[in-house]
Amino acid sequence: MALPFFEFLEQRSREADSLLCVGLDPHIRDLPQPTVAGVRDFCLSLIEATAPFAAAFKPNSAFFEVFGGEGIETLKAVIAAVPAGIPVLLDAKRGDIGSTSHAYAQAAFGHLGAHALTVNPYLGEDAVAPFLTDPAKGVFLLCKTSNPGAADLQDLETSGQPLYLHVAQLAKKWNTNQNLGLVAGATYPQVIARLRRAVPDLWFLAPGIGNQGADLPSALAAGLRSDGLGVLVPISRAISQAADPAAAAKDFRDALNAAHKNGVHGATPGFRHAQLADDLLDLDCIQFGEFKLKSGQLSPIYLDLRRLVGNPAALARAAAAYRDLLQPLRFDRLAALPYAALPIATAVSLQSGWPMIYPRKETKAYGTQAAIEGPYEKGETVVVIDDLVTTGESKFEGIEKLAAAGLQVHDVVVLIDRRAPGSTVFSKRGLTLHSVLSLPDLLDYWHSKKAISSQQREAVLSFLQKG
Repeated sequence: MALPFFEFLEQRSREADSLLCVGLDPHIRDLPQPTVAGVRDFCLSLIEATAPFAAAFKPNSAFFEVFGGEGIETLKAVIAAVPAGIPVLLDAKRGDIGSTSHAYAQAAFGHLGAHALTVNPYLGEDAVAPFLTDPAKGVFLLCKTSNPGAADLQDLETSGQPLYLHVAQLAKKWNTNQNLGLVAGATYPQVIARLRRAVPDLWFLAPGIGNQGADLPSALAAGLRSDGLGVLVPISRAISQAADPAAAAKDFRDALNAAHKNGVHGATPGFRHAQLADDLLDLDCIQFGEFKLKSGQLSPIYLDLRRLVGNPAALARAAAAYRDLLQPLRFDRLAALPYAALPIATAVSLQSGWPMIYPRKETKAYGTQAAIEGPYEKGETVVVIDDLVTTGESKFEGIEKLAAAGLQVHDVVVLIDRRAPGSTVFSKRGLTLHSVLSLPDLLDYWHSKKAISSQQREAVLSFLQKG
């Protein structure tokens, strides 16, 4: 009787001392022979060279399907060529109405002989269920993918949380046969950390290492379980196109092991910004105690990011973090919301060369009587810069002034997202919120360093949940 899939994967992972999943992606342009025979030779050679270091193999069905029926039969032969005892995860991202999903499952697990499959959850439980009926066959559900466009849908807010987190919670519910994992891109270590807190036991398939530039230690430290397992890292062309694929696979296997042995499992937030997180405490930008808010509520925490201006090095680090987040977005100018964001956006502008404007809180009653300071042209796109966000409502007065001036706004970028319930207002207005850090992740990071107590952390998390 076959082992349940994740027992099979864990057995292989321990046996090979590996978290490496070798991708079998025979891009036609990379093949010496762009034929079905060339695809087969490419994959069989790669399997033979890398098998000692692989926890699993992951063929991508698209590069076989492009050859039609012959390609499908070649895919079957490639899967059969993987040595016994090594799981094969078919990357096909299936998902359709129940009867169609049943046929897809038969094709992947029956005809092709794969041990696991990537599945799209968009159609809901009845579309996913046919893939989960056999405990020996695994599913990795698309949750937070590694591509830049992932945020278009996966970050949309639903019931006060991003959609990817809702998908993770559904996966936990659907995992009745203990054969369901998640695809969680290594390009978003903060997200991986949040998912790990939501689903502490599930395996993650974490693409993005290699050509996509994800940070390996950050992803593993955020996602690994306390047993040192739970994250499978697929790497394709960085191995297959290496001069010596065997040596490349061994190097990646060893790098993965070094990263997880030296890391702090389950720590947050994305470690790229650990120094900035330390700055926020050192400069008293974050204070714990009892504070009366504008709403009249008593809060156990107070955030004052204006204090960043008191330390040029910390301000520069914050600006660099914004700059990295802004890089993929399309816009003509930065639009800073007064007052806290003005020095931050100025620092970003100085580092990046992006021009900056800002809407005034009060329109001047003299001179030009400008509502927007700085040069711009009607029809341009601006990205709104602010320091933090709770529910978002305070942003819209400034955004409305920008819109009234003929400027387009699609994105809002902040340093800290407090993650309070009800922060769905951005998506409802056609806006996308981007944040360098989230307050829950910061709390976990500071707590892991013993910079704050468990009582402080729990008091703030409880306050945030209450909204």
